[in-house]
This record gives sequence, structure tokens and C-alpha cells, in this order.
Amino acid sequence: MALDRNSPMPLWAQLESELKHRLDAGEFNERFPTDGELVAEYEVSRHTVRESIRHLNKLGILRRERGRGTVVNQSEFVQPLGALYSLFESIESSGVEQRSKVLVLDERTDGTVAEQLGLPAVAPLLYLERIRYAGNEALALDRAWLPAAVAGPIINSNFERTALYDELERCCGVRPDAGWERIAPLNPQPAERALLEMRRGEAAFFLERLSTAHGRPIEWRTTTVRGDRYNFISKFEVGVAPPLAATAKT
Repeated sequence: MALDRNSPMPLWAQLESELKHRLDAGEFNERFPTDGELVAEYEVSRHTVRESIRHLNKLGILRRERGRGTVVNQSEFVQPLGALYSLFESIESSGVEQRSKVLVLDERTDGTVAEQLGLPAVAPLLYLERIRYAGNEALALDRAWLPAAVAGPIINSNFERTALYDELERCCGVRPDAGWERIAPLNPQPAERALLEMRRGEAAFFLERLSTAHGRPIEWRTTTVRGDRYNFISKFEVGVAPPLAATAKT
């Protein structure tokens, strides 16, 4: 498709739209063109090509790799089981921009959560609720409760582009070092489905996590993560007991 040089839309924006259309059609699944090839194909400057690719990088659609040039980002993120991981780091390490929309950050009480944390029912808790984005697409709805006696200072933190554990360590001098996590399939409620931009019938994972530091519970977290964008991998080795156990619902 030729770009319209008489259009008020900048050439880089036209090229971005055209490349996105071709990417959505699966045209570049095997290999993305070099800058030089795009310059020749669309008869534009190298600056125009680089500007359009820069915007596609920012959206999480493409990424630059040393020695490989521009490659197409996979839409799915992979997380190993049996490890204390950070969703923030998982997204960032894939080359996609991570950000969060904070829905709630306050102090409250919750008897059920307090019991999970081994606290009195009336113990104050810091509560953080966020939508997690990878590029411009919603990935997860994340809810975390932490003892206010431990995590109180982070109530003034900006979590739009910051990892919870990093802020916890920076402001409170503590970081989770162990814990457990339970994963189950979930059919999200309409409200959650809308927040995560999921279509009817698409499944999700529901994660529950208890994190500890030096044996002390410091975080209870639930996360609804889109099943079409996230995978979990379990490694095994002959003669080594697995760190996880699968349970069947009856």
C-alpha cells in the first residue's frame, strides 16, 4: 500500500498504521523487515521508518534486539512455577513496557485477609488494587493486602510504573523471600471482564499468593490474569521432588 503524501497525517503515523494492519494479519510472524527494506518498499526516509517502529515498540508490538534488529513481540508472557516472581519484571524482561492503573490505594481492615496473614481481625491493612498493562493491553487485575505496621510508608508511593516489592524494600526495608501460590481457572465476572478488556467466553487464571519475609507473612495477594496472554511453565528433574502439588476439585 502506498502512503498518501497529501494526507494531513504524518508519514510515520501512516506507516505505523499500515505495519500494524500487516502485523495483525500475521504477515510478519516469521520475520520482520529491516529498516532498509521498509525504506525501499514505502519510499520513505529512514527517520520515518524508525519513528513508526519506535511507536510500535512503545505499544509492545515490536522490540529491538541487539544482533537481531526489530522482532515481533509475542502476545503471551511466560512465568515459571515454583518461584517467587514479579509480574513487573516478567513483563519488562520481555521488552514490553509495563504500567499500572491504580484503582485503590488505602488503609482498611478485613478479617478474612487478616487471618491469612496471621493478624487480629481488626489489624489495619494497606490495600492496593491495580490493573496491570503490558504495552497498551490489559493483562491482570491485581489486589494486594499488606500489614500496615510493615507497609504503611508505601501508601504515598506511585505504583503506575513501579514494582510493589521494589517499593516495599525501598520504603520499608523488607522484601518477600518465600511463600506459596495457588492457581485455578476462572470465568471472570462481567465487571472484571470489562476491566481486563476480555471478550465473553475467554478464560482467565485466578492466583492466590501468600508471601513471607524471614518466616513472617507480609502479603496476601489475588490476581486475575488473562488466560490468552499468560502461560505458566513447570520444570522437573528425575529424582528431585517437585516444589508444587496439583489438586483436583471435587
